[in-house]
Amino acid sequence: MLKGIPAILSPELLKVLMEMGHGDEIVLADGNFPAASHANRLLRCDGHGVPELLEAVLSLFPLDTYSDQPVALMAVVPGDKVETPIWGTYEELIQKHMKPEIAYVERFAFYERAKKAYAIVATSEKALYANVILKKGVIST
Repeated sequence: MLKGIPAILSPELLKVLMEMGHGDEIVLADGNFPAASHANRLLRCDGHGVPELLEAVLSLFPLDTYSDQPVALMAVVPGDKVETPIWGTYEELIQKHMKPEIAYVERFAFYERAKKAYAIVATSEKALYANVILKKGVIST
């Protein structure tokens, strides 16, 4: 254990966050996302939801200030009558750190972008359309 590090962040996830460079992306995936078949690097965070993981990651992870949309969500498929209240939770958590414009990416375009991500973190999140991509920024002194 280390002081100041959220307990939800495993040593493996901390290592990945440290390895990532400016512009690299990480996917926090819900329980329905095809993480294993899409990941270059797959990390498991079973038993946890995306909001608590997002909050912990953002406490250490700078979002890209050079990108207009450093956060991307999977857009609801047209005609799908799914409510997405979790998006409001994400916006609240993200806005504690910066107030970026959020991209809403079509499902299959989201999958293709996820395949190029540095890593995918598979969670047990039950909410639908709860997948989020974060683009890493820089830490300036």
